[in-house]
Amino acid sequence: MIFNSSQEKFVFFKLPVTLFSLTPFFLITGPFLSDLSISLISLLFLTYCYKRKNFTYFNHNYFYFFLIFWAYLIFNSLINNFNLDSLKISFFYFRYGIFVIAIITFLNVNDRFIKYFFYCIFVCFTVLVLDGFYQYFVGKNILGFEGSVRVSSFFGDEKILGSYLSRIWPIFFGLSVIILKKNNKLFFLLILIFILSEALVFLSGDRTAFFNINLSAIFIILLSKKLFKLRALTLLSTVLLLVVISFINPTAKQRVFDQTLNQMNLLNEDESEQESLYIFSKEHTHHYISAYRMYLDNKILGVGVKNFRKFCSDIRYIESSSSCAPHPHNTYVQILSETGVIGFLFLITVFIYFLKYVFKHLMLKFNKKYYFNDFEICILSGIAIYLWPFAPTGNVFNNWLNIAMILNLPFLIWGRKSIRVKNLY
Repeated sequence: MIFNSSQEKFVFFKLPVTLFSLTPFFLITGPFLSDLSISLISLLFLTYCYKRKNFTYFNHNYFYFFLIFWAYLIFNSLINNFNLDSLKISFFYFRYGIFVIAIITFLNVNDRFIKYFFYCIFVCFTVLVLDGFYQYFVGKNILGFEGSVRVSSFFGDEKILGSYLSRIWPIFFGLSVIILKKNNKLFFLLILIFILSEALVFLSGDRTAFFNINLSAIFIILLSKKLFKLRALTLLSTVLLLVVISFINPTAKQRVFDQTLNQMNLLNEDESEQESLYIFSKEHTHHYISAYRMYLDNKILGVGVKNFRKFCSDIRYIESSSSCAPHPHNTYVQILSETGVIGFLFLITVFIYFLKYVFKHLMLKFNKKYYFNDFEICILSGIAIYLWPFAPTGNVFNNWLNIAMILNLPFLIWGRKSIRVKNLY
């Protein structure tokens, strides 16, 4: 990127990277500021490209694939059970693709700003850990938000503390390898934060988040070159801490384990329910059944983006009073029911592409060779959270979840080519 003045450099580089660096904080405040931030970054980057008449930054296979998917979402929204909400979601989805290209470009220009992004995560995690444990022991956080059964800290009634920590954790862990590889004193503090934040995910009562952070841990332990001992140490330390906490106060353990088994009907002693096993819960199972019925009637295009909530009460698809929800609570089920086989092909292509290179790395690892370095493995472990098919999930088209997810992509693409990252190994 070329700048003709300090003012232009501020508008088209310093301002966007500052907004990006603050994204972890914005995500705590909710979807508005984080969405506004990535929208401004995308708009400013497009403006710069237009002024320079230079769109070569978009010559990337990732972006071409994204464009085709975006075009399909718009097409689907226009001709398939049209509603304004669906069209709005589909049309403005383009900002995510531009955002990723913008951050990759900024990293290629000067990657030193990632230390500000890292320290923002560091501060956010530190504050959430302190406030979260304070809420756990006292009953309310420093702002007065109560947490009787589930710790939520500054997220209040949203109950997404665990989701935030589990989704940002892999990036935080990976960047710590780059930023603090020579700062041993601060690294020991980070290990403590890693352990306490993992424990806080458990105390948040978010079962999916607890599964996700452990999935990420297993991914890193199995595939990394130098980080497997450190990640195993933090995981084991967390488990020991949770055992102690569960003896003192079994509430979180009962929600994460006992309630899950009960909802799946694995521990139900009611004879009338003995043969009814559920996928995660009765409600989840009935969401999936309704979504599958929608797919059977609309195999090619689905019922339309964000239209599950519109059709779940239809007599053709309803399974019970538990069938309806804003979305079917599983990424693969939602994409299949709302965008049909065509939309599902995009998702399954990404999944297969992901598996292909993970298995390639695994095969090379047996010969003491590595396709990905440890930083990339950390980022891939964060992406694995979103691609894992067998877990309850949020709305695929939720702004907050999309932003948390796409933060991984520019780091992965940049990491593949960055000499700075490659010099670590």
